Amino acid sequence: MYRVSSKHPNATKEAISTTKIRDNNVRITRSKAKALGVSMSPSKPAFKQEPKRVARPSNKRMASDVTAYKHKRRAVLKDVTNTLAERAEGDIKACKHGQKETKQISEDGLVDVDAEKSKLAEDLSKIRMVESLDASAPKQKEDGSDVADYLQIVDIDSNVQDPQFCSLYAASIYDRSHVAELEQRPSTSYMVQVQRDIDPNMRGILIDWLVEVSEEYKLTSDSLYLTVNLIDRFMSHNYIEKQRLQLLGVTCMLIASKYEEICAPRLEEFCFITDNTYTRLEVLSMEIQVLNFLHFRLSVPTTKTFLRRFIHAAQASDKVPLIEMEFLANYFAELTLTEYTFLRFLPSLIAASAVFLARWTLDQSNHPWNPTLQHYTRYKTSALKNTVLAMEDLQLNTSGSTLIAIRTKYNQQKFKRVATLTSPERVTTLFSR
Repeated sequence: MYRVSSKHPNATKEAISTTKIRDNNVRITRSKAKALGVSMSPSKPAFKQEPKRVARPSNKRMASDVTAYKHKRRAVLKDVTNTLAERAEGDIKACKHGQKETKQISEDGLVDVDAEKSKLAEDLSKIRMVESLDASAPKQKEDGSDVADYLQIVDIDSNVQDPQFCSLYAASIYDRSHVAELEQRPSTSYMVQVQRDIDPNMRGILIDWLVEVSEEYKLTSDSLYLTVNLIDRFMSHNYIEKQRLQLLGVTCMLIASKYEEICAPRLEEFCFITDNTYTRLEVLSMEIQVLNFLHFRLSVPTTKTFLRRFIHAAQASDKVPLIEMEFLANYFAELTLTEYTFLRFLPSLIAASAVFLARWTLDQSNHPWNPTLQHYTRYKTSALKNTVLAMEDLQLNTSGSTLIAIRTKYNQQKFKRVATLTSPERVTTLFSR
Protein backbone atom coordinates (compact mmCIF):
# COMPACT_ATOMS: atom_id res chain seq x y z
CA MET A 1 0.00 0.00 0.00
CA TYR A 2 1.34 3.35 -1.09
CA ARG A 3 1.69 6.29 1.18
CA VAL A 4 0.41 9.57 -0.10
CA SER A 5 1.99 12.79 0.82
CA SER A 6 -0.39 15.45 1.97
CA LYS A 7 1.77 18.19 0.62
CA HIS A 8 1.59 17.27 -2.97
CA PRO A 9 -1.29 14.85 -3.45
CA ASN A 10 -1.61 15.36 -7.19
CA ALA A 11 2.04 14.87 -7.87
CA THR A 12 2.07 11.71 -5.77
CA LYS A 13 -0.98 10.28 -7.53
CA GLU A 14 0.52 11.07 -10.95
CA ALA A 15 3.78 9.42 -9.99
CA ILE A 16 2.06 6.32 -8.63
CA SER A 17 -0.15 6.06 -11.66
CA THR A 18 2.70 6.50 -14.06
CA THR A 19 4.86 3.98 -12.22
CA LYS A 20 2.03 1.49 -12.16
CA ILE A 21 1.38 1.83 -15.86
CA ARG A 22 5.02 1.43 -16.77
CA ASP A 23 5.61 -1.55 -14.41
CA ASN A 24 2.49 -3.55 -15.00
CA ASN A 25 1.65 -2.30 -18.46
CA VAL A 26 -1.93 -1.70 -17.36
CA ARG A 27 -4.31 -0.09 -19.87
CA ILE A 28 -5.78 3.01 -18.35
CA THR A 29 -8.87 4.76 -19.59
CA ARG A 30 -9.85 8.38 -19.43
CA SER A 31 -12.35 7.66 -16.66
CA LYS A 32 -9.67 5.95 -14.55
CA ALA A 33 -7.27 8.75 -15.23
CA LYS A 34 -9.88 11.24 -14.19
CA ALA A 35 -10.55 9.29 -11.00
CA LEU A 36 -6.83 9.16 -10.26
CA GLY A 37 -6.44 12.80 -11.17
CA VAL A 38 -3.60 12.26 -13.65
CA SER A 39 -3.01 13.70 -17.06
CA MET A 40 -3.48 11.65 -20.25
CA SER A 41 -0.84 13.53 -22.27
CA PRO A 42 1.48 10.96 -23.73
CA SER A 43 5.12 10.99 -22.99
CA LYS A 44 7.50 11.92 -25.74
CA PRO A 45 8.69 8.97 -27.79
CA ALA A 46 12.28 7.98 -27.85
CA PHE A 47 12.60 8.57 -31.58
CA LYS A 48 11.67 11.71 -33.44
CA GLN A 49 8.50 11.10 -35.48
CA GLU A 50 7.80 13.29 -38.42
CA PRO A 51 4.20 14.51 -38.32
CA LYS A 52 2.09 13.80 -41.35
CA ARG A 53 1.46 16.86 -43.42
CA VAL A 54 -2.10 17.16 -44.66
CA ALA A 55 -2.89 19.74 -47.32
CA ARG A 56 -5.49 21.57 -45.35
CA PRO A 57 -5.36 25.23 -46.05
CA SER A 58 -6.12 27.33 -43.11
CA ASN A 59 -9.17 29.56 -43.14
CA LYS A 60 -6.99 32.58 -42.84
CA ARG A 61 -4.88 31.65 -45.87
CA MET A 62 -7.97 30.74 -47.96
CA ALA A 63 -9.58 34.06 -47.18
CA SER A 64 -6.42 35.90 -48.18
CA ASP A 65 -6.15 33.93 -51.45
CA VAL A 66 -9.78 34.62 -52.37
CA THR A 67 -9.35 38.30 -51.59
CA ALA A 68 -6.23 38.43 -53.73
CA TYR A 69 -8.07 36.62 -56.58
CA LYS A 70 -10.93 39.06 -56.39
CA HIS A 71 -8.56 41.99 -56.51
CA LYS A 72 -6.73 40.40 -59.41
CA ARG A 73 -9.95 39.75 -61.33
CA ARG A 74 -11.12 43.28 -60.74
CA ALA A 75 -7.79 44.56 -61.93
CA VAL A 76 -8.00 42.51 -65.11
CA LEU A 77 -11.57 43.55 -65.84
CA LYS A 78 -10.72 47.10 -65.04
CA ASP A 79 -7.80 47.00 -67.43
CA VAL A 80 -9.95 45.54 -70.25
CA THR A 81 -12.71 48.05 -69.66
CA ASN A 82 -10.28 50.88 -69.64
CA THR A 83 -8.67 49.62 -72.82
CA LEU A 84 -12.00 49.34 -74.62
CA ALA A 85 -13.06 52.70 -73.32
CA GLU A 86 -9.84 54.25 -74.50
CA ARG A 87 -10.24 52.65 -77.93
CA ALA A 88 -13.86 53.76 -78.23
CA GLU A 89 -12.95 57.25 -77.12
CA GLY A 90 -10.14 57.31 -79.63
CA ASP A 91 -12.48 56.13 -82.43
CA ILE A 92 -15.07 58.74 -81.51
CA LYS A 93 -12.44 61.45 -81.51
CA ALA A 94 -11.09 60.23 -84.84
CA CYS A 95 -14.62 60.09 -86.30
CA LYS A 96 -15.40 63.58 -85.07
CA HIS A 97 -12.10 64.79 -86.38
CA GLY A 98 -12.81 63.12 -89.73
CA GLN A 99 -16.25 64.67 -89.91
CA LYS A 100 -14.88 68.09 -89.13
CA GLU A 101 -12.14 67.59 -91.67
CA THR A 102 -14.59 66.37 -94.34
CA LYS A 103 -16.93 69.22 -93.60
CA GLN A 104 -14.08 71.70 -93.77
CA ILE A 105 -12.85 70.25 -97.06
CA SER A 106 -16.33 70.29 -98.60
CA GLU A 107 -16.85 73.87 -97.47
CA ASP A 108 -13.59 74.84 -99.10
CA GLY A 109 -14.83 73.29 -102.34
CA LEU A 110 -12.12 70.66 -102.58
CA VAL A 111 -14.26 67.52 -102.09
CA ASP A 112 -18.00 67.01 -102.57
CA VAL A 113 -19.20 64.42 -100.07
CA ASP A 114 -22.48 63.81 -101.91
CA ALA A 115 -20.59 63.30 -105.15
CA GLU A 116 -18.36 60.72 -103.49
CA LYS A 117 -21.41 58.85 -102.19
CA SER A 118 -23.04 58.95 -105.60
CA LYS A 119 -19.85 57.68 -107.21
CA LEU A 120 -19.68 54.80 -104.76
CA ALA A 121 -23.32 53.87 -105.37
CA GLU A 122 -22.73 54.06 -109.11
CA ASP A 123 -19.76 51.71 -108.84
CA LEU A 124 -21.86 49.25 -106.85
CA SER A 125 -24.61 49.47 -109.45
CA LYS A 126 -22.12 48.72 -112.22
CA ILE A 127 -20.90 45.69 -110.32
CA ARG A 128 -24.48 44.43 -109.95
CA MET A 129 -25.10 45.00 -113.65
CA VAL A 130 -21.96 43.12 -114.68
CA GLU A 131 -23.03 40.20 -112.49
CA SER A 132 -26.49 40.16 -114.06
CA LEU A 133 -25.00 40.31 -117.54
CA ASP A 134 -22.67 37.45 -116.77
CA ALA A 135 -25.62 35.37 -115.59
CA SER A 136 -27.89 36.18 -118.53
CA ALA A 137 -25.39 36.59 -121.36
CA PRO A 138 -25.89 34.19 -124.29
CA LYS A 139 -23.17 32.06 -125.77
CA GLN A 140 -20.63 33.98 -127.73
CA LYS A 141 -20.73 33.73 -131.47
CA GLU A 142 -17.64 33.23 -133.55
CA ASP A 143 -17.56 36.86 -134.63
CA GLY A 144 -17.99 38.06 -131.03
CA SER A 145 -21.16 40.05 -131.84
CA ASP A 146 -22.95 39.10 -128.64
CA VAL A 147 -20.10 40.35 -126.49
CA ALA A 148 -19.99 43.59 -128.45
CA ASP A 149 -23.73 44.10 -127.98
CA TYR A 150 -23.56 43.57 -124.24
CA LEU A 151 -20.69 45.99 -123.91
CA GLN A 152 -22.98 48.66 -125.41
CA ILE A 153 -25.62 48.28 -122.69
CA VAL A 154 -26.05 51.40 -120.58
CA ASP A 155 -26.74 50.97 -116.88
CA ILE A 156 -29.94 52.87 -116.16
CA ASP A 157 -29.96 52.02 -112.44
CA SER A 158 -26.84 53.96 -111.51
CA ASN A 159 -28.79 57.12 -110.68
CA VAL A 160 -29.45 57.16 -106.94
CA GLN A 161 -30.39 60.82 -106.64
CA ASP A 162 -34.10 60.16 -107.11
CA PRO A 163 -35.40 57.65 -104.52
CA GLN A 164 -38.45 56.94 -106.67
CA PHE A 165 -36.26 55.02 -109.10
CA CYS A 166 -35.44 52.45 -106.36
CA SER A 167 -32.11 51.92 -108.07
CA LEU A 168 -30.84 49.23 -105.72
CA TYR A 169 -33.99 47.13 -106.08
CA ALA A 170 -35.19 48.03 -109.59
CA ALA A 171 -33.88 44.87 -111.23
CA SER A 172 -35.52 42.60 -108.65
CA ILE A 173 -38.78 44.57 -108.79
CA TYR A 174 -39.10 44.20 -112.55
CA ASP A 175 -38.10 40.55 -112.40
CA ARG A 176 -41.12 40.04 -110.20
CA SER A 177 -43.29 42.25 -112.45
CA HIS A 178 -42.57 40.07 -115.48
CA VAL A 179 -43.75 37.06 -113.51
CA ALA A 180 -46.82 38.80 -112.06
CA GLU A 181 -48.12 39.93 -115.45
CA LEU A 182 -48.57 36.26 -116.34
CA GLU A 183 -50.35 35.35 -113.11
CA GLN A 184 -53.28 37.81 -113.19
CA ARG A 185 -54.06 38.22 -116.85
CA PRO A 186 -57.66 38.76 -118.02
CA SER A 187 -59.12 36.26 -120.43
CA THR A 188 -58.51 37.00 -124.10
CA SER A 189 -61.80 35.41 -125.16
CA TYR A 190 -64.30 36.35 -122.47
CA MET A 191 -66.46 38.23 -124.96
CA VAL A 192 -67.26 34.91 -126.61
CA GLN A 193 -67.18 32.56 -123.64
CA VAL A 194 -68.76 34.63 -120.85
CA GLN A 195 -70.46 37.76 -122.15
CA ARG A 196 -73.63 37.62 -124.26
CA ASP A 197 -75.12 41.09 -123.86
CA ILE A 198 -72.08 43.23 -124.69
CA ASP A 199 -69.46 43.22 -127.43
CA PRO A 200 -65.94 44.63 -127.95
CA ASN A 201 -67.34 47.80 -129.44
CA MET A 202 -69.37 48.53 -126.28
CA ARG A 203 -66.28 47.89 -124.18
CA GLY A 204 -64.35 50.40 -126.31
CA ILE A 205 -67.07 53.04 -125.87
CA LEU A 206 -67.01 52.55 -122.09
CA ILE A 207 -63.23 52.95 -121.87
CA ASP A 208 -63.26 55.95 -124.21
CA TRP A 209 -65.75 57.61 -121.83
CA LEU A 210 -63.63 56.68 -118.80
CA VAL A 211 -60.68 58.48 -120.41
CA GLU A 212 -62.79 61.64 -120.40
CA VAL A 213 -63.74 61.03 -116.76
CA SER A 214 -60.09 60.65 -115.78
CA GLU A 215 -59.32 63.93 -117.51
CA GLU A 216 -62.26 65.62 -115.78
CA TYR A 217 -61.05 64.58 -112.33
CA LYS A 218 -57.35 64.89 -113.24
CA LEU A 219 -56.54 61.28 -112.41
CA THR A 220 -53.15 59.76 -113.09
CA SER A 221 -52.50 57.37 -115.95
CA ASP A 222 -51.96 54.58 -113.42
CA SER A 223 -55.57 54.93 -112.29
CA LEU A 224 -56.80 54.66 -115.87
CA TYR A 225 -54.74 51.55 -116.64
CA LEU A 226 -55.76 49.87 -113.38
CA THR A 227 -59.43 50.68 -114.10
CA VAL A 228 -59.31 48.89 -117.44
CA ASN A 229 -57.48 45.95 -115.86
CA LEU A 230 -60.17 45.57 -113.17
CA ILE A 231 -62.96 45.74 -115.76
CA ASP A 232 -61.41 43.02 -117.93
CA ARG A 233 -60.57 40.74 -115.02
CA PHE A 234 -64.07 40.99 -113.61
CA MET A 235 -65.82 40.44 -116.94
CA SER A 236 -63.57 37.46 -117.67
CA HIS A 237 -65.65 35.43 -115.20
CA ASN A 238 -68.82 37.42 -114.48
CA TYR A 239 -71.76 38.05 -116.78
CA ILE A 240 -72.71 41.74 -117.08
CA GLU A 241 -75.84 43.21 -118.66
CA LYS A 242 -75.30 46.20 -120.88
CA GLN A 243 -77.45 48.34 -118.51
CA ARG A 244 -74.90 47.71 -115.75
CA LEU A 245 -71.76 48.09 -117.87
CA GLN A 246 -71.35 51.78 -117.05
CA LEU A 247 -71.90 51.00 -113.36
CA LEU A 248 -69.03 48.50 -113.52
CA GLY A 249 -66.85 51.13 -115.22
CA VAL A 250 -67.33 53.89 -112.63
CA THR A 251 -67.01 51.40 -109.77
CA CYS A 252 -63.68 50.10 -111.08
CA MET A 253 -62.47 53.67 -111.51
CA LEU A 254 -63.53 54.42 -107.94
CA ILE A 255 -61.51 51.43 -106.69
CA ALA A 256 -58.48 52.36 -108.81
CA SER A 257 -58.63 55.95 -107.58
CA LYS A 258 -58.66 54.83 -103.97
CA TYR A 259 -55.62 52.68 -104.69
CA GLU A 260 -53.54 55.07 -106.83
CA GLU A 261 -54.59 58.62 -106.03
CA ILE A 262 -53.55 60.75 -103.09
CA CYS A 263 -56.93 62.51 -103.03
CA ALA A 264 -59.44 60.25 -104.73
CA PRO A 265 -62.79 61.68 -105.91
CA ARG A 266 -65.71 61.01 -103.61
CA LEU A 267 -68.26 58.34 -104.40
CA GLU A 268 -70.93 60.99 -105.01
CA GLU A 269 -68.82 62.50 -107.77
CA PHE A 270 -68.81 59.23 -109.69
CA CYS A 271 -72.58 59.05 -109.31
CA PHE A 272 -72.84 62.61 -110.58
CA ILE A 273 -70.65 61.91 -113.61
CA THR A 274 -73.16 59.26 -114.71
CA ASP A 275 -75.93 61.88 -114.51
CA ASN A 276 -77.15 60.08 -111.37
CA THR A 277 -78.08 57.03 -113.41
CA TYR A 278 -76.84 54.89 -110.50
CA THR A 279 -77.40 55.53 -106.84
CA ARG A 280 -74.83 55.55 -104.09
CA LEU A 281 -75.98 52.18 -102.78
CA GLU A 282 -75.70 50.59 -106.23
CA VAL A 283 -72.11 51.76 -106.59
CA LEU A 284 -71.24 50.49 -103.11
CA SER A 285 -72.86 47.14 -103.83
CA MET A 286 -70.91 46.78 -107.08
CA GLU A 287 -67.69 47.78 -105.31
CA ILE A 288 -68.17 45.00 -102.76
CA GLN A 289 -68.89 42.51 -105.53
CA VAL A 290 -65.78 43.44 -107.53
CA LEU A 291 -63.41 43.46 -104.55
CA ASN A 292 -64.69 40.15 -103.22
CA PHE A 293 -64.30 38.50 -106.60
CA LEU A 294 -60.74 39.82 -107.04
CA HIS A 295 -59.88 38.99 -103.41
CA PHE A 296 -58.55 42.57 -103.11
CA ARG A 297 -55.64 41.78 -105.44
CA LEU A 298 -55.11 45.23 -106.87
CA SER A 299 -51.30 45.24 -107.13
CA VAL A 300 -50.94 44.19 -110.75
CA PRO A 301 -48.34 45.33 -113.28
CA THR A 302 -49.97 47.28 -116.10
CA THR A 303 -48.55 48.66 -119.32
CA LYS A 304 -47.75 51.89 -117.49
CA THR A 305 -45.64 49.97 -114.99
CA PHE A 306 -43.25 48.80 -117.71
CA LEU A 307 -43.51 51.92 -119.83
CA ARG A 308 -41.70 54.09 -117.29
CA ARG A 309 -38.67 51.83 -117.21
CA PHE A 310 -38.57 51.26 -120.96
CA ILE A 311 -38.72 54.99 -121.69
CA HIS A 312 -35.90 55.48 -119.22
CA ALA A 313 -33.86 52.83 -121.03
CA ALA A 314 -34.63 54.42 -124.41
CA GLN A 315 -33.27 57.77 -123.25
CA ALA A 316 -30.24 56.40 -121.43
CA SER A 317 -27.83 57.36 -124.21
CA ASP A 318 -29.46 60.70 -125.02
CA LYS A 319 -27.71 63.78 -123.72
CA VAL A 320 -30.99 65.68 -123.79
CA PRO A 321 -34.05 63.40 -123.43
CA LEU A 322 -36.88 64.17 -125.84
CA ILE A 323 -40.13 64.83 -124.02
CA GLU A 324 -41.97 64.17 -127.29
CA MET A 325 -40.76 60.58 -127.27
CA GLU A 326 -42.19 60.03 -123.79
CA PHE A 327 -45.56 61.59 -124.72
CA LEU A 328 -45.70 59.65 -127.97
CA ALA A 329 -45.01 56.30 -126.29
CA ASN A 330 -47.73 57.02 -123.71
CA TYR A 331 -50.11 57.97 -126.51
CA PHE A 332 -49.57 54.70 -128.38
CA ALA A 333 -49.96 52.67 -125.18
CA GLU A 334 -53.25 54.38 -124.27
CA LEU A 335 -54.63 53.80 -127.77
CA THR A 336 -54.50 50.08 -127.05
CA LEU A 337 -56.77 50.39 -123.99
CA THR A 338 -59.93 50.70 -126.07
CA GLU A 339 -59.02 47.75 -128.29
CA TYR A 340 -60.21 44.35 -127.06
CA THR A 341 -57.86 42.56 -129.47
CA PHE A 342 -54.80 43.87 -127.61
CA LEU A 343 -55.64 41.71 -124.60
CA ARG A 344 -53.71 38.92 -126.30
CA PHE A 345 -50.48 40.89 -125.82
CA LEU A 346 -48.69 41.13 -122.48
CA PRO A 347 -48.46 44.58 -120.89
CA SER A 348 -44.65 44.52 -121.11
CA LEU A 349 -44.86 43.69 -124.83
CA ILE A 350 -47.26 46.59 -125.45
CA ALA A 351 -44.96 48.97 -123.55
CA ALA A 352 -41.90 47.84 -125.52
CA SER A 353 -43.76 48.18 -128.83
CA ALA A 354 -44.93 51.68 -127.90
CA VAL A 355 -41.33 52.76 -127.29
CA PHE A 356 -40.22 51.11 -130.54
CA LEU A 357 -42.89 52.87 -132.62
CA ALA A 358 -42.34 56.21 -130.88
CA ARG A 359 -38.61 56.18 -131.64
CA TRP A 360 -39.30 55.21 -135.23
CA THR A 361 -41.90 57.97 -135.65
CA LEU A 362 -39.48 60.64 -134.43
CA ASP A 363 -36.35 59.39 -136.22
CA GLN A 364 -36.20 57.12 -139.26
CA SER A 365 -32.47 57.52 -139.77
CA ASN A 366 -31.51 55.13 -136.97
CA HIS A 367 -32.86 51.76 -135.94
CA PRO A 368 -35.24 52.26 -132.97
CA TRP A 369 -33.96 49.22 -131.07
CA ASN A 370 -30.57 48.86 -129.40
CA PRO A 371 -28.83 46.48 -126.96
CA THR A 372 -29.89 48.56 -123.95
CA LEU A 373 -33.58 48.35 -124.83
CA GLN A 374 -33.31 44.68 -125.69
CA HIS A 375 -31.69 43.97 -122.33
CA TYR A 376 -34.20 45.84 -120.18
CA THR A 377 -37.36 44.98 -122.14
CA ARG A 378 -36.27 41.35 -122.74
CA TYR A 379 -37.66 41.49 -126.27
CA LYS A 380 -35.82 41.24 -129.54
CA THR A 381 -36.95 43.16 -132.61
CA SER A 382 -38.55 40.08 -134.15
CA ALA A 383 -40.74 39.57 -131.06
CA LEU A 384 -42.21 43.07 -131.44
CA LYS A 385 -43.30 42.78 -135.05
CA ASN A 386 -46.99 41.86 -134.65
CA THR A 387 -47.62 44.29 -131.81
CA VAL A 388 -45.86 47.19 -133.51
CA LEU A 389 -47.75 46.66 -136.77
CA ALA A 390 -51.10 46.52 -134.95
CA MET A 391 -50.18 49.64 -133.00
CA GLU A 392 -49.26 51.51 -136.17
CA ASP A 393 -52.71 50.72 -137.51
CA LEU A 394 -54.17 52.40 -134.43
CA GLN A 395 -51.91 55.41 -134.97
CA LEU A 396 -53.08 55.78 -138.57
CA ASN A 397 -56.66 54.81 -137.60
CA THR A 398 -56.91 52.44 -140.51
CA SER A 399 -60.14 50.99 -139.09
CA GLY A 400 -61.88 54.38 -139.05
CA SER A 401 -62.64 54.26 -135.31
CA THR A 402 -64.83 57.08 -133.93
CA LEU A 403 -63.36 56.86 -130.43
CA ILE A 404 -61.53 60.16 -130.13
CA ALA A 405 -61.04 60.76 -126.39
CA ILE A 406 -57.40 59.64 -126.35
CA ARG A 407 -56.58 61.44 -129.59
CA THR A 408 -58.15 64.62 -128.26
CA LYS A 409 -56.21 64.26 -125.02
CA TYR A 410 -52.82 63.99 -126.75
CA ASN A 411 -53.67 66.68 -129.25
CA GLN A 412 -53.29 69.27 -126.49
CA GLN A 413 -50.31 71.58 -126.32
CA LYS A 414 -49.24 70.23 -122.92
CA PHE A 415 -48.60 66.91 -124.66
CA LYS A 416 -46.79 68.62 -127.58
CA ARG A 417 -49.65 67.59 -129.88
CA VAL A 418 -48.03 64.20 -130.45
CA ALA A 419 -51.34 62.76 -131.70
CA THR A 420 -50.72 64.57 -134.99
CA LEU A 421 -47.28 63.05 -135.56
CA THR A 422 -46.86 60.31 -138.13
CA SER A 423 -43.94 58.67 -139.82
CA PRO A 424 -43.41 59.28 -143.57
CA GLU A 425 -42.35 55.68 -143.93
CA ARG A 426 -44.32 52.68 -142.71
CA VAL A 427 -42.67 50.61 -140.01
CA THR A 428 -43.34 47.49 -142.13
CA THR A 429 -40.30 48.32 -144.22
CA LEU A 430 -38.16 48.13 -141.11
CA PHE A 431 -39.10 44.50 -140.44
CA SER A 432 -38.66 43.52 -144.09
CA ARG A 433 -35.03 44.57 -144.22
